[in-house]
Amino acid sequence: MTQHGPMFFLRSEMRSRSHLGRTALEIEHIGSTSVAGLAAKPIIDMDVVIPTEADLSFAISKLSKIGYTYEGERGIDGRHAFTQPSRLPAHHLYVCAAANPELGRHIAFRDYLRANPDVAKTYGLLKKRLADRFGSGREGYSNAKTAFIAEALSKRSRNS
Repeated sequence: MTQHGPMFFLRSEMRSRSHLGRTALEIEHIGSTSVAGLAAKPIIDMDVVIPTEADLSFAISKLSKIGYTYEGERGIDGRHAFTQPSRLPAHHLYVCAAANPELGRHIAFRDYLRANPDVAKTYGLLKKRLADRFGSGREGYSNAKTAFIAEALSKRSRNS
């Protein structure tokens, strides 16, 4: 986990909750920084959970007031991306409806890695190899992790 990761996540959660009110059902710390000991870039990933897609326009409005810019779904249905204000440490912020499958996948993968340190270690090694291969090419890097994530989630489902 990055040195400032958990603290930044908690500050961001409190800040977003104060602006979003009850529209933010949860703010989930996801991604590699949410798994102790997992190799991670110093970038926090957060999913703001809203009740339904109908609440999205309210969330966009409130987040824009604190400097976030709505970027659309970026190719993943129901996962709404935001560009962060420049004054904050690097992070990715997404807004998802509670029933969104992508949100469920994020949380399931995070929880599986937390419960299986050996899998997390293997995933960390893969991420390092892919970072060397793709450099700053975020899309190629993310796409190359897909097979590992799908297999881990499949194993999780079989063991549940």
